[in-house]
Amino acid sequence: MFTTLDQAALAIMDAGRRLDARGWAMGGAGNYSIRLGDGTFAVTVSGRHKGHLQPDDIMRVDGEGRSMDGRRPSAETLAHVAIYRARPLANAVLHTHSVPAVVLGRLRPADQTLSLAGYEMLKALPGFDTHEDTATIPVLENDQDMDRLSRKAEHLLLADPRAPAFLIREHGVYAWGGSMQEAIGAAEGLEYLLACELEILRCEGRSPA
Repeated sequence: MFTTLDQAALAIMDAGRRLDARGWAMGGAGNYSIRLGDGTFAVTVSGRHKGHLQPDDIMRVDGEGRSMDGRRPSAETLAHVAIYRARPLANAVLHTHSVPAVVLGRLRPADQTLSLAGYEMLKALPGFDTHEDTATIPVLENDQDMDRLSRKAEHLLLADPRAPAFLIREHGVYAWGGSMQEAIGAAEGLEYLLACELEILRCEGRSPA
């Protein structure tokens, strides 16, 4: 866990460049955060392209997600706070946007969860150490009311302590870890799994409906 905003900013900037290079921050989409040692959070400022973050693009919010310097954090900061509440061991959260995440959610309009089973890459997700397991990913409906969406996310995560991430339909995914390195691994692993699921459907020439 980082103790200073400057340390956290460097880690967030590095994550932003890495995720943008993979096409998961198109148009500056997404937002990232780190839990600081004093219980506050370092988060990305609203409206900044995540592939070109500078130190001034990272700010501090309190434990409720409120700005501590007058600037406006990313609109989805409350979703990060919900994750930190529901997952006390999480110290970094990454919200990515990808084509597989959006398309799978759109192709399965009635599904409230997405099950991922049998993949070696499951071990990239927090709490999973074998491919002989199933990760159940909650699917939330997109909602511009972040208070409401974050409450739903926290409720779902508390209801399923093993859920390693969640997906917002037609929007993107949230992944986390005990460190920024672990959060990046979880985000990359999840995006890989979603891409595999979509590719299987394509190869079978069928819709998941």
